[in-house]
Amino acid sequence: MEPVTLTTERLLLRTFTPDDIDEVYAACQDPEIQRWTTIPSPYARVDAEGFVGRMVPDGWRYDMEYTWAVRPRGGGPLLAATSLHHPRSGAWEIGFWTAGEHRGQGYMTEIVQAVAHWAFDRLGCTRLEWRAEVGNRGSRAVAEKAGFTVEGTLRAALLNKGTLRDCWVAALLPSDIGLPSLQPYLPAPPPTP
Repeated sequence: MEPVTLTTERLLLRTFTPDDIDEVYAACQDPEIQRWTTIPSPYARVDAEGFVGRMVPDGWRYDMEYTWAVRPRGGGPLLAATSLHHPRSGAWEIGFWTAGEHRGQGYMTEIVQAVAHWAFDRLGCTRLEWRAEVGNRGSRAVAEKAGFTVEGTLRAALLNKGTLRDCWVAALLPSDIGLPSLQPYLPAPPPTP
């Protein structure tokens, strides 16, 4: 697939370009991004070059992962990054980070909602999943504000820096945001006492 550009009221989501390398490198020096995401730690400039020059374009080219750089709609600094990962039975997984100085302004909730709509409308996504290491309260707050339902904790389900970690999992269905589902959905009956 060719890279897609998305816009929201305040934001522009577009593929990364070589001009973004310095800002990716700077943003990924943030200890919180290194702690809670699976990026290399320490994060070297060569990591930013590989991400922008190989990983992002290969993801689009092979329809495995769609990644966006997020900037203010009228121009400005790199605010965040988000991506959709390869589908499993129609489900996709969303991941994201926000540069430290741009947290707390509602950008990521806006980004996640825009990407979710695109995934349901354009990819035929049946379920959008979010996962984060247990304890990553900032990421969880974004998922919940974007409408995700936290479904539980998965043991040893996230490999981060060579260690398996427990993770929270949440999902967003098309019906959660007022969109039709491509297939009928039959929820499990409530448990009997």
